[in-house]
Amino acid sequence: MSDHRNILYFLLGILSMAIVVLGYNFYQAKRQPEGVQINIGPNGLKIEGK
Repeated sequence: MSDHRNILYFLLGILSMAIVVLGYNFYQAKRQPEGVQINIGPNGLKIEGK
């Protein structure tokens, strides 16, 4: 019975770490980049400060 409980705790630990990593990646993807953005397009050069 102890082995089943250890496996359950291990799986819960892996699942919680995966949730934390995915949440952090989602947060980083939604954050606005810092610095200067330079775009060159049909309307010419566009520089934006972030």
